[in-house]
Amino acid sequence: MKHVSPAVVVKRSSAGLGLFATKDFKRGDFIIEYTGEHITNEEADNRGGKYLFILTKKRVIDGKARSNIARYINHSCAPNAEPESDEDAGKIRILARKKIIAGDEITYDYGKEYWDWHIKPYGCKCSACAPKIK
Repeated sequence: MKHVSPAVVVKRSSAGLGLFATKDFKRGDFIIEYTGEHITNEEADNRGGKYLFILTKKRVIDGKARSNIARYINHSCAPNAEPESDEDAGKIRILARKKIIAGDEITYDYGKEYWDWHIKPYGCKCSACAPKIK
């Protein structure tokens, strides 16, 4: 079953597919939850992949399932959202970091490790960096 939120939609972006707001969000508003299978760090290392989200020192969320539409949130060097970990509940919530207007792409900073392994070798394609490449 696909989780669909009336507040967001998947569309084309500068980095491929992205998640876009269909309504306005104020700073601090909940946007969406990052969902998936909860696995150990060891299992995450064995699986690899681009949709692994560290929840705790021992647990990772594997968000590769297409039902996890939060997986379409792209990295940005100037993000408008941020993840918040609720370790007790085992959840990652994505919150607005600043005002987001309907139609804006929702982005957050993926962090240094992901940047070094998956983005830096190919160049950043976020909306903050893409204009600099041209």
